[in-house]
Amino acid sequence: MLHLDPFALRELLGSDASPARRAITGEQGVALPPLVNHHVHLHLFDPAPLAEHGIAGVVDLGGDPVALARRHADGIPRVAYAGAFLTAPGGYPIGRSWAPDAISREVRSTSTLAGAPGGARTAVDEQAGFGASVIKLSLNAAAGPVFDDDVLTAVVAAAREHRLPVVAHVEGEGMAARAIAAGADVLAHAPFSERLDDDLVAAAVAHGQRWISTLCIHRPGDRELAADNMARFAAAGGRVLYGTDIGNGDQPIGVNADELALLDAAGVHGAALLATLTDPWPRDERIDGVLTFVSGPAPTDEAHVPAWLAGATVVPEEELIRE
Repeated sequence: MLHLDPFALRELLGSDASPARRAITGEQGVALPPLVNHHVHLHLFDPAPLAEHGIAGVVDLGGDPVALARRHADGIPRVAYAGAFLTAPGGYPIGRSWAPDAISREVRSTSTLAGAPGGARTAVDEQAGFGASVIKLSLNAAAGPVFDDDVLTAVVAAAREHRLPVVAHVEGEGMAARAIAAGADVLAHAPFSERLDDDLVAAAVAHGQRWISTLCIHRPGDRELAADNMARFAAAGGRVLYGTDIGNGDQPIGVNADELALLDAAGVHGAALLATLTDPWPRDERIDGVLTFVSGPAPTDEAHVPAWLAGATVVPEEELIRE
């Protein structure tokens, strides 16, 4: 059975969901806040279809800071970005076929002097100067050199001076623990290369860390590891963000029902699942002027929410009449 009963709808999806109709056509459906994909790479795909398929905002987590700064700031999808990856000399993603030179900055020293070549502060200052909302650093021991503890601490400290959150790509044994200990605010992927013990998961939750899902992009073994880590993180009260790493492999341009189904299977259901999509991070406020609209009736149980959300589209706020 399907319904548009407002009380049942809000019980399923939370207080942000409401029955609505489009002012011009009278089409009925459900209104939701704007949806955000918290991990994309805009230089690897055309973002134009995103709004038609439900995504109003994206967070680019590794791109050319100059090109990103030149984007129209008020378009849809609304874009927040990290600018370039900050990485150790020769570290990930340097040398990858998908990673042009402009998207990486090698950090060679702990220098706090502005403009010092290869210094931690210089690298962070550059991204901030090009309008970055977050700082992205690479701790990928599976693919090359990584920062030592002193440089890692210096990068995080420089980001703090700019009041910018730090997002870490962690891969390889011990890298998640290092990111958590250093105070990284977000993990760009739910950890997928090792099982984190419960104490480390609890430390991440206590720190207030967020984890971006990206479960779909992994091969089966890594996917199961990531889903297990994610399930325990969410169960412990950790904050989960929907993200799919669009640009990495063949993925839907829009809401990814498979990603949501994996989150649902990891225990992130209903209103909590919707919250992963509607969290405005790294913005303080949700995107203004638009809403999400899903045509037709809503599902009656949580298991059908992922596929239903894949029918979302972005519409101007004034076009929807909420009931």
